[in-house]
Parts: sequence; C-alpha cells; structure tokens
Amino acid sequence: MTKDPAAGSDAWYAYSGPENDVVLSTRVRLARNLANFPFPSHFNEDDAERVQALVFDSFAQGENPEDYQALAVKDLDELGSKILCERGILENEYCNAPGAGIVMRTDGKIACTVNAKDHVRISAFVPGLAGSAAYDMCHELDSELQKKLQFAASYDFGFLTTAFSDSGSGMKVSVRLHLPSISFSGQMKDYFKELNEKGVDISACFGSGLEQGASLGAYYQVSTRASAAGSEFDQMAGLVAAVKYLAESERRHRESVRIEHPTEVQNAVYRAYASAKYSMLMPARESVDIISKIKWGKDIGIISGIDDNDLCALLYRVQDGHLQFVLKNGTFHFPEDITGRKELQTERLRAVILQEAFENLKL
Repeated sequence: MTKDPAAGSDAWYAYSGPENDVVLSTRVRLARNLANFPFPSHFNEDDAERVQALVFDSFAQGENPEDYQALAVKDLDELGSKILCERGILENEYCNAPGAGIVMRTDGKIACTVNAKDHVRISAFVPGLAGSAAYDMCHELDSELQKKLQFAASYDFGFLTTAFSDSGSGMKVSVRLHLPSISFSGQMKDYFKELNEKGVDISACFGSGLEQGASLGAYYQVSTRASAAGSEFDQMAGLVAAVKYLAESERRHRESVRIEHPTEVQNAVYRAYASAKYSMLMPARESVDIISKIKWGKDIGIISGIDDNDLCALLYRVQDGHLQFVLKNGTFHFPEDITGRKELQTERLRAVILQEAFENLKL
C-alpha cells in the first residue's frame, strides 16, 4: 500500500497530548488584516493579488523561510483542496476566493490562510488539550509577521477583522472532544445549555448524528465565541476550564455507564468491531461511528491493543480526500465488479484501513 498522507509518524495528530482520553486536539487561530487594504469581501481590482504577494513575501524574508511552503489555492488541484479542508486548514467556501492562498509549515503544526475571510489567519494545531502551546506558536509567527506587515488595529477595538466577533485579540480557540458516555446518558443538551450561557459554543466535528442535536460519533468541537471577551489569557483560561469540566464529566459518566449498562456498551462496541472486521465496503459516516465505539470500548476497558493517538489519526485517514490520495498514488487490485467505480473503491480501501488498524485489538 502506498504511503497514507494522514498516517505518517511526523503528523501532529500521530502523537499523544494532555487529556488524550477525551480531548483529541486543540487549535488556536489568530485573525489579522493588513492596514490600508479593504477586507477581502470589498476588494477592488488587484487588491487580492497585492495582499497575497505581501504576505507570501513576508514569509520568504522571515526567519527560516525554508520551513514554509506558500502557494495560491487556485494552483491546488481538487484533491489537494479537499485534503486541506478535511484537516481543518481550508474552508470550502473560500477555496475560490480571489487571491486565496495558504502558507504551511513543513511539520503541519502551523498554517496561514490568505484572503480567506480575513487577509491573514494563522492557525496552530496540537494533540490533546494544549492551548498554551498552540497559542505560543501562533503568537511567535504573528510577531514575526508584524516585523514585515502592518496589521489593522485600533485603540478601542484591538485588531480589526471582517467579523465583529473576531475583533479584539482576533483569537479563536477550538478543542475537539469525544463524549460518548455523556451522549449515551442523554444529557448533552444540558451541557450545551450550561456552556452556551458561559459564552462557549459546541458544534459537531464530523457531521450530525441520527438524533437531533447529536454529533456523529459523539465527537464535538468546543470553541470560544467572541475574541473581544477579555484578554487572550482570559479567553484561553475560560475555554480550558470548560473543556476540563466536560472531560471530568465524561469520565464520571463513563464509570457510571460501565457499572450500570455493561451489556449495552459491550453490544455497541462488539457490533462496531464485527462490522469493521468483516465489511468489504465501508461508508465514511459509519467508519467515524465505528472508530468512536472502539475508542469508547478502550476507554471503558473492554478493548485493548490500540492507542488514543492512533484512533485520532484514523479519523483523518478514513476521510474521502485522504483515501483518494492513496488510490491516486498507489497500485491496487480491486474485485472486478468495483473496478473503475471510484466511490466503491474508496469504501473498499476504507474497510481495509480499518481492518489493518484493528488487527491487534483484544476483546
């Protein structure tokens, strides 16, 4: 099998992080706009190209320019754009934006989008709950860019951004969590309400679940709501406190479920394992649910033989774009009835990847 772009040992999500049994990853994003240019939605003539050139040039003249790769989004093929969207670096709606660009650090931990809603959006990704580490990477790059670029800011509003909610620090912190025990208990709505009242947003990571308000696989994203609500330190502290509260609640519910509902949990986990082991074709949504159930079984203690970071990486590896990259760059022999059928070949490869990942599981 050819190299999987999401399976490499150098990928940031291939490593463990704090609170890894519940928290998958943390992203910190800083939004910035260049002074003396309109926002991207109000660009005139060659504004988009000029902003892109200025930002790209600032990286080329910065420290360690060899650590970064800059490219215009229009030069990406459809598959490249899809993979970056699946990794949370690009958003679909901005792939065709005038002058859209991206600068990525070679280790994948830092990415900077250009002319995607704001002129510059710096993002840092880390495994587990490590907001300070992600912020430090963003802040270091932000400080470096400010030596070359003048960002729009005011004394009253702080950094000026396209969305008023992003003004001030320009920072947004997002954390991805796995909350199957709280979801099983039927209390997610109560946690939603409580955290919303504290200015924290909760959304689905990989699509909605079957029940209204539920998230596929019980994977949720918890985010700060407004960048103007206090300093970066205050915003980070508030979100970290909310995430730790959810993590502690998930562990408490996990223990309750283990004691009070062992048969239902075993049924869910064993069915997921059997489906992964014997399926010839695996749809994307079902694969996310299976990974969730296997992780739940591991956390409760009825399955062993796989690590949290491997399960996190699987969530990227089973996405369509990542699988299509492997298909495009490898040589495979499919059954005759699915040869030439891209969708079914993708589902077949997804099934094989899950089977390989779970081959050392012990029930």
